[in-house]
Amino acid sequence: MLTQAVETYLATRRAAGFALRCEGFHLKSFAPFSEAMGQHFVSSDIAIQWAGQARSVWQRARRLGAIIRFARYLRAEDQRHQVPPPVFGAERPPRRTPYILTAEQIRQLVDAASRSGYRTLRRATDRTLFSLLACTGLRVSEAIGLRFDDLTPDGLVIRRTKFRKSRLVPLHATAQAGIERYLEERRPYAPFDDHVFVSLRRKPLLSGDVDSAFRPAVKLARLPLGPGGARPTPHSLRHSFAVRALQTCPDGRDAITQHMLSLSTYLGHCTVANTYWYLEAVPDLMREMAERTEHFVTGGEP
Repeated sequence: MLTQAVETYLATRRAAGFALRCEGFHLKSFAPFSEAMGQHFVSSDIAIQWAGQARSVWQRARRLGAIIRFARYLRAEDQRHQVPPPVFGAERPPRRTPYILTAEQIRQLVDAASRSGYRTLRRATDRTLFSLLACTGLRVSEAIGLRFDDLTPDGLVIRRTKFRKSRLVPLHATAQAGIERYLEERRPYAPFDDHVFVSLRRKPLLSGDVDSAFRPAVKLARLPLGPGGARPTPHSLRHSFAVRALQTCPDGRDAITQHMLSLSTYLGHCTVANTYWYLEAVPDLMREMAERTEHFVTGGEP
């Protein structure tokens, strides 16, 4: 019974757009475990016992979280299913505080990328890629996945990336000009590949290639460590873009709501909550919110 219920549950949620790769694997492991113990309904004790077989507390919490969501789905129609308590705590560890680069640090990083590595197309590739990440907030995977057909007069077409969403990312005229300058140098280098960014192997860039180019550029730019000893990563350029966009948010409840929804869509977040995370993760934004709240409480305009 549970095995069939798992298949129905996964089919329903996947039809709604969820991939559920790991969660599906866990549920298909839990169902036969429970049935082998003679239990054909979700039991809290058995679920906790099964989840407890994982090595780390975080893995146990994640496995149990999958059962909790599954049990809630089943219990809506059959009260014999029990919803286990989250005895192993949160499924995900707290997100690290993002490393936010200033405009001057980004300029230093891009300049360092122009001077590090081999005197070949690599310097132009790294310079253009880092600049694009900084001015658009793209994920690294989205940027290195770009193809010639994705470059349009209206901006970049980001096709079915994370969360299987597609979106259009407008580009400033200076960014479009920068990409065109790079392509003039890049096209003869790998004429039979239509990826925008290519490696010295004349093949599409890999995320490892980006990391390998980013680290020496950071060192050459002499960027300081962040809070808690954090070091900048390529994704820091996306974080920095998001924070700058939030800092330009206009006043007024309706304007703020529209700004947040627009930014969430622009960044490709699955929910606006992922965009609001920056407000609590970045001290400068928290300080701005506190100042505005204090101003409002003391009689100022909201």
